[in-house]
Amino acid sequence: MTFEDVLIEPVLSEKANILREQNKYTFKVNPEASKIQIKEAVRKLFNVKVVDCTTINVQGKVKRLRGRPGRTSSYKKAIVKLAPGESIKVFEGA
Repeated sequence: MTFEDVLIEPVLSEKANILREQNKYTFKVNPEASKIQIKEAVRKLFNVKVVDCTTINVQGKVKRLRGRPGRTSSYKKAIVKLAPGESIKVFEGA
């Protein structure tokens, strides 16, 4: 699995923005990726020093479409903590 396959997309939400102030960045990741692979991918792709990585398996929500029950997709989310003074420029808009 290459580094580009590990990270799917960044999570841009209010909660993720609050975590960014604490130097933590949130990503949707490949469900089969380990914490070590996620740390390496962030380190190589964004050229930053990663201190910690927390992963969460998010279950899909039950939704209704035209009266029929269904589910949204489940996914794996990773919260990556960077070393003090480090930041990812893509999130800062630079």
